[in-house]
Formats: sequence, structure tokens, C-alpha cells
Amino acid sequence: MNKLKEIPIFFTVDDKYAPFLGVAMQSLVDNASDENMYIINIMTTAMNEENRAKINKYERENVKILYHDVTDLANNIKDKLYTRDYYSISTYFRLFIPNMFKQYDKVLYLDSDIVILDDIANLYNVDIGNNYVGAAPDDVIATEQIFRDYAEKVVGCSSYKTYFNAGILIMNLKEMRDNDFENKFLHLLDTVKYYVAQDQDYLNRFCKGRVTILSTDWDRMPVNPDKVNDRDTLKLVHFNLAFKPWHFDNIPYQEYFWEYANKTEYIDQINEIKNNFSEEDKIRGDESHKKLVAYAKLEIACVGDDRINK
Repeated sequence: MNKLKEIPIFFTVDDKYAPFLGVAMQSLVDNASDENMYIINIMTTAMNEENRAKINKYERENVKILYHDVTDLANNIKDKLYTRDYYSISTYFRLFIPNMFKQYDKVLYLDSDIVILDDIANLYNVDIGNNYVGAAPDDVIATEQIFRDYAEKVVGCSSYKTYFNAGILIMNLKEMRDNDFENKFLHLLDTVKYYVAQDQDYLNRFCKGRVTILSTDWDRMPVNPDKVNDRDTLKLVHFNLAFKPWHFDNIPYQEYFWEYANKTEYIDQINEIKNNFSEEDKIRGDESHKKLVAYAKLEIACVGDDRINK
């Protein structure tokens, strides 16, 4: 029998996001190919036995699930990091994958607020050459002029169209290790502070010029009404920021989320989360967007000072 091709995939998640990891895993397994071996690596500081048992039910002959406790890593870096709103310290863990997992030269990193509609191996198989990452343009950045200006003037992208979303990544770990990615990232943390998209901003700055731009079919966000009808080409939907069907009604592409959520053991919990999402929570979601705009304006105004450019 031929050895199956390994597809290493990373998630960073805690108990709070375990239900949505369950949805992501359901969609991944349902669209997987028997010709591949999917190695699911879950980096976590807090996932209880009940959640692990539920997630482990997605193991198959060709789907292996591994857990990696990164509590020590979190404790070592937490004082350097700023987090807010929908972000947590776990969002930074992807930046330490190259040195922590030297057995891999190439991996996929996936956020857990996603639904996969195609064999994820097809994303892994995209050739990114000697670039650091393969990633899709960020639809949220493209929606408003203030964010376009931020990407170009603050992060330093040649065009906002090259600013990528870091929730779906093909990562070239070998190139990252060969170029001392981790130490350079830690140095960047000490010299530059970003408050809009945080680790995503750092990645865009560090990887500038070494990014393979992917189709947004592999990282479709529910923010652009013009694209809602392009469903025949969809590969992956990313319910990022406030665009979450477990909080709000009438989110574009929500039918895909509920299709897979209804197959999971988490469906009652997810329905409870939605039912308990209060008007105050919705107001906070609106305020989150206003904060993003305010941060972007502030950082654009500070371009050229020592806080932004060192």
C-alpha cells in the first residue's frame, strides 16, 4: 500500500472556541480525501477532557489529532503582547510554529472560526516556492478607505491589495527557520506596536515581498455583498471579527456554518451561545469596529514617529 501524503494542519484554540473547532473539524473531515493523512495539531493552554473527547471523535484512519500544551510559551510571551476584543494571546502562537515543530517544513495554519468546503489538502498543495507564506488578501481591510490607508502607510504594504489575512496560512517553516523568523519577530515586538490587527500586522510587515497571494475563495469573509453569489468557487468561509452566525442572523454564508454545526455534538451549546448573545453584546460588537477605525486613524497620524518606525 502506498504511504498516504501527510497534510500537517495547526489550530490554536481554548475551551471557549472548542465548539467552533468542532464545526471546522466536521467540515474538514467531511471533505477530506482517502489519499491523504491529515495530521491535526491543536496548540492550547486550556482544553478540558470533555472537549478533547468530542474533538477526538473526528479521528479517522487518515485523520490524526495531537494536542500541544503551550502554557509555558504563553507565560513567557504574555507581557510582550497586547490583545483586545476578538483577539487572545493564542492568536500569536502560530508565530512560534517554525521552531517548535522542526519536523515540518510546510504546514497549514487555520483559524477555528471557519467552514471548509473543499479538500483542505488542495490548499496545502499550492506551491509557494521560497516565500514565507501563502495567504489571501484581507477583505475587511479592502472594505474601507481608512483600513486601506492603514495597510499602506502604517504596515508598509505596497498596496492594500497585498495585505493578507493571517487566519488561513500556508507556512513555509523551512524558510522561516533559515531566516531566523522567531528572533526577528520578537525583536519586532520590542520595537513596533500595532493595535489594529496585531499579530497579522506583524506578519504582513515581516513577510513583505515573500508572500504568495491566494484566491479569496480559500479565505472568503462575509463582508463583500458582491461576492455572495460566487458560491460555486468557494473553498473556505472565514467568519472573522464580528461576522459570526453564532451571534447574529443574516450573516452571508451562514447556511454553510449551520450545515456542519448541526452535525456536531456541540450544536446545543452553539444554539445556547447564540440565544444568550445579548443586546449589550451586540453593542460591544459595533463598538469593536469603531475601535478599529479609531486605532487606524491614530496610527496613521503617528506614521514617522519613533513608536511606529524604528
